[in-house]
Amino acid sequence: MNELLAQGLAVMFIGMGTVLAFLCTTIISMHIMSGIVQKLNVIFPEAAVQTSGAKSSSSAKDDESVAVAILAAILKK
Repeated sequence: MNELLAQGLAVMFIGMGTVLAFLCTTIISMHIMSGIVQKLNVIFPEAAVQTSGAKSSSSAKDDESVAVAILAAILKK
């Protein structure tokens, strides 16, 4: 029984070590890729899309048509 317990613990530590090594490799590769992407963003910057705070005229027209439809539905009762 003692030998079976020792084998079980050995397999458990091998499995946990494999998972730990994979997670560490993943974290390290993510940090490396983050640094590469940051350097590429300096070399090839993307133009920032600027949005205005005001609604566009088409959305204002949509809002008006929805308000008219709601008013018509309320008055129809």
